[in-house]
Parts: sequence; C-alpha cells; structure tokens
Amino acid sequence: MHVETELGNRAAKAGAVTVETSLCDHTGKTLYKSRKGVTLPAGGFQTVSQSFTVKRPHLWSPEDPYLYQVKVTVRQQQRPMDGVMLKAGIRKAEFRGRDGFWLNGKPYHQLIGVNRHQDFAYVGNALPNSRHWRDVRMLREGGCTIIRSAHYPQDPAWMDACDELGIFMIVPTPGWQYWNKDPQFEQYVLDDVTQMIRRDRNHTSVLMWEPILNETRFPLEFSLKALQLTRDEFPYEGAPEAVADKGSAGVAENYGVVYGWPTDTGTVAQSIFTREFGENVDDWYAQNNNNRASRSWGEGPLTIQAMSLAESYDAMFRGQRQFIGGAQWHSFDHQRGYHPDPYWGGQADAFRQPKYAYYMFKSQVPASWSHPLVESGPMVYIAHEIMPFSSPDVTVFSNCDSVRLIIRETDTMMQAVVHAPDGMPCRPVVFKDAYDFWKMREKSYLQKNWQAVSFIAEGIIGGQVVCREKKMPSRRSTRLSLRVEESGQPLVADGSDFIVVVAEVTDDNGNVRRLAKDNIWFTVEGEGSIIGDAAIGANPRAVEFGSAPLLVRSTLTPGKIRVKARVLYEGQMAPQPAEIEFESIPALLPAVWSEAAAPAKKAVYDAVQDKPQLTNDEINRLLNEVEQQQTDFGEKK
Repeated sequence: MHVETELGNRAAKAGAVTVETSLCDHTGKTLYKSRKGVTLPAGGFQTVSQSFTVKRPHLWSPEDPYLYQVKVTVRQQQRPMDGVMLKAGIRKAEFRGRDGFWLNGKPYHQLIGVNRHQDFAYVGNALPNSRHWRDVRMLREGGCTIIRSAHYPQDPAWMDACDELGIFMIVPTPGWQYWNKDPQFEQYVLDDVTQMIRRDRNHTSVLMWEPILNETRFPLEFSLKALQLTRDEFPYEGAPEAVADKGSAGVAENYGVVYGWPTDTGTVAQSIFTREFGENVDDWYAQNNNNRASRSWGEGPLTIQAMSLAESYDAMFRGQRQFIGGAQWHSFDHQRGYHPDPYWGGQADAFRQPKYAYYMFKSQVPASWSHPLVESGPMVYIAHEIMPFSSPDVTVFSNCDSVRLIIRETDTMMQAVVHAPDGMPCRPVVFKDAYDFWKMREKSYLQKNWQAVSFIAEGIIGGQVVCREKKMPSRRSTRLSLRVEESGQPLVADGSDFIVVVAEVTDDNGNVRRLAKDNIWFTVEGEGSIIGDAAIGANPRAVEFGSAPLLVRSTLTPGKIRVKARVLYEGQMAPQPAEIEFESIPALLPAVWSEAAAPAKKAVYDAVQDKPQLTNDEINRLLNEVEQQQTDFGEKK
C-alpha cells in the first residue's frame, strides 16, 4: 500500500515536521506504522511517500467490502498540526481481455448494475449524505455490483457508501453530446478529468474511469490525452482502467475496456461492458417503449416493464468471458432536460418506491449470498394485486429452486425457477391462467369467505420451504397507514437531512388499496418540516398505486417528530386518519452556519415565463441532434 501525503508550509520560514502514517483494521487497531521527517521551505510544498507491505490482507470485494483505516498525522516537535483518516480496501482487479474480469486472482461473475442520477423528487440534486447511503443500500440489496454514474462524478458521500457496501463504480467526466472546437473547451474537459481522478482515486470501489464525453464525437488527440491523464494521475499497478465507446476515436486501439454489446465479442481484444441496456424506444423523438412505466400506471404496465427488463437482463448473459456485464438505464425515475416526459424507466420512482422491476433484479441475487450490511437470502415476490383488472397470469420473482403458488387456499401450482447457464440467474416464473376474477368473486361474495381469497407463494430450496409471501386483494378503503423509510439511516438533526414517510390507503387488514384515488393532507409537529407544498403537488399529495409519499426535513434540534395524515376531503365514509411518531438524532458535528428560517409564504403558481423561447426550427434542430447522437452510439436492448 502506497501513501503519498502532500504538505504545504504557509509560514514565512522553513519548518521541520514528521509525517506519521498508520494502517489500522476496521476497528481502529494499529497494524503498521511509519514515520518520516521532512523540512519544508517557507511557502513551499513537498510530497512524502510511505509504503506498507500487508501480510495476509483481508481482501475487499462486493460480497465482503472490508475497509482498512489509513491515519495520517503531521507533527511538529511531537505536537499534532494536522491529520486525516481515509478508509481503503485492498483488492486486485484485472481486465484480461477475452478472458474477462478477474477479482483477487479469480474469475468474477457478471458485473450487473444500473446507471444513477442524483436526482430526487422535489429536491433535485440537493441530497443529504444519508440519502446517498440509502440509495446505495437499496441498489446493493437489489443485486447491483456496479454503478455507472450518469454522466458526472457523484457526491463524495455516494462514493463512501459504495466503498462500504460493496458496489464497483464507473466514474465519468461531466459532459453529454457536445463538443466545442475551441482549444479552451478541450482544456476545460481535461481539467475536469484531472480533478475527478484526484478526488476519487482513493475509493476502492472505483473500477473504471470514463474520461471522455458521453455520446459525443471528439477528436483522436483528445481521446489519447484523456487516456494518458488516467495513467499519470494513478500510476500504480491495479489502477482503474479507462473505458469509452468502442466506436469513438482511438478507443478500440488504446483503451483498457470498451463499451459495447455481447455481440461485439471477438471484434476487439479488450473486455467489453454495456454502459446502458434495457431501452426499447420506437425512436429517439417519440420515445414510446415498454421498459418505461410510471408507478402510477399500475399493475399491467409495471409487469410489462419488469418482463421487458428481464429480457434485456437475460441478453447480458451469453457465456462469453470477454463480455463482463452491463448497467441498466436507469435506477430511478428522474427529470430530464431534453424531453417533456420525466424518465419513467427506473426500478423505483423518484421517491425510491420500488416497482416490480426492482424485485425482478433482486431475485437475481443468489439465495445463498450474505452481506454484512444489507438484506439478503431466499426471496419470493408476487407481482400481482388480485384486482378486477389484473392479468390471468401470475408472475412471481424468486431466487429459489422452485415456487409453489397456492390459490384461494385450495388450488396449488408448482413451477421450477429456471437457472440457465447461458442466461440470467433466475428467470421470472409465470403461472399461466392462474387468476380468474369470477372464481375469486365466488369465494368472496357467494360463500362469504373472503379471507380465503389470496395468493400464497412459497420459495422452495432442497425440498424445503425457505420463504413465503401472502397477498390478498384489498377490500373497502377504511384507513390510512404510515411508515418511515429509514433504510438503516435515522434522520439527523442537521437542518438539511430528510426522510421519506409513505402514506398508504388500506382496508381493515392492512391490504393496500391500489386503485384508491384520494388526496392526502399531511401535517408535521415537533422537530421537522414538510418539503414542498400544493404548488408542486407535495401537500396535499395525490395517491398513486395506493401510496402518497412525503418528505420530512429535520431541524437543528434532535427530538420527536409526529406526522399526521388524512384524506383531503373527509366524510363519514372516508378512510380514517393515521399518525406516526419517530425521532431525529443529534448531528455528529456542530453546524458551521446559522440560518434564520424564512417566513412562510403562501404558494402561488407563477405561469409567467421570462426565459427566451426557442423557435420550432431551433427545437427541431436540437432534437434531431440528440436523436442522431443516440442512434450513432448504439442505444438498443
């Protein structure tokens, strides 16, 4: 392990200091220590290099993301002047061309993941550190082993979470479908590449740099300069490889990994990775497709989306070692700048409420897999709501050997989970014609035995039931239910952290009424406030697919927070209100800025636009450029 510490002396005279560097285990116990003295000239800088040879290291991997601690202290006459602590894993990542990707001396299974924008409902990119951590945890539980950030470096808190939870990262420089011939533009981009690598090169999770501009035609000279920068800024064995599109200038001849498709194996010598899979658009102007479904559209579109992405996922596995995996476009729904529709192709919506597609991806995680920080093990999920409009076919996602479906507590169907050696690990199980609304109605209405109207899915491994899920149709809407989405990270009282509280419309037994069309009015008491108001549809919030999410922001004071929810127009037959109480915890560090709360203002929607409007010709020209660039760079299944 090499540690380089850059020291600066701001004093008017030279000074002698000692750099003390310790390598500690994850508990902080010191394993190795090195001291080195140096004299710094007045106003000068110097780099101190130290190295450790670690015997029998605990190796980092996505399955076991073990991190050491590197502690650096600068002392002057034994007095500590400055210091820093970094977390670092030890691992060996190799791209062996046609022999694929190797980790810690062994062939590694397919790298499958997603792309990720930092965009979140209401707040855009203004995410607290805890939200980045929750996103990483959700995606790791959903089977992701690699993330491509789109199309810019992510927040440092995101990178820390990837190190801790075990997700490889592809870090791209900012830029998308634009090149300026002015030499200054190239210099700006190369400066971005330099700063990107210097900021993130100590993160164990970084597997590849993408030092070029996404979906952009650029000169060969720039491509080679960007590649050289990745080597100059991290000149060590095992450094992250540079990756870019196979068809871009200089990439196939020089880069360590190329972006391409499973069908490209044999056409280049490098390992191949798909940067964006899963898109089935009819064309890049209309963008009608079957892999994008708003959660609000309900069961039918969500099932079609999940099965479409399953087909694309399956195409990533074709047994060739040279093809090392791909990243689905995209993890979460988000706003876009070049299309009037939000992007609805995420595995979860903009509030991180999962869609069926999320559970399809989660079912690809081996049942035997365990992880120290995320939920794992056998799973089964019924992608069916038992509604009058539900499909006759019942789709189940599971990572078990087989699935038993018990219908109306009487009929039983059994089906094996296909673990194809040349396809996705666990293909969805579809029980054809398993649901009949009229038979369900007969059980519920004619026999007055509605409790028996259910689906029970049992996951079976080695002949034993290892997991189980029961689903019932919702009866009459009678109450609201509230839950807090902590995901292992409690709300921090720092004035900027926020948490999602979800209200659901349910029947007496807690079954979610997916067809409910209420509007929910929220109030918050105690050490919290609501993000958003009626002007953006935040409060009151319309119920979509049974739920209405709320963002609750902390104050600077830790304490209890009570959230109350009721339907906007109450009446004798309306669902009963609900409330929930939770607590924020103290911030670890004191605030460095004091901000007085602004007086509340009545929200008024301002329809006046002062921005200059583009002509139709200008709009069409820009759209044609986008369509051509995306077509050129191979966007397909």
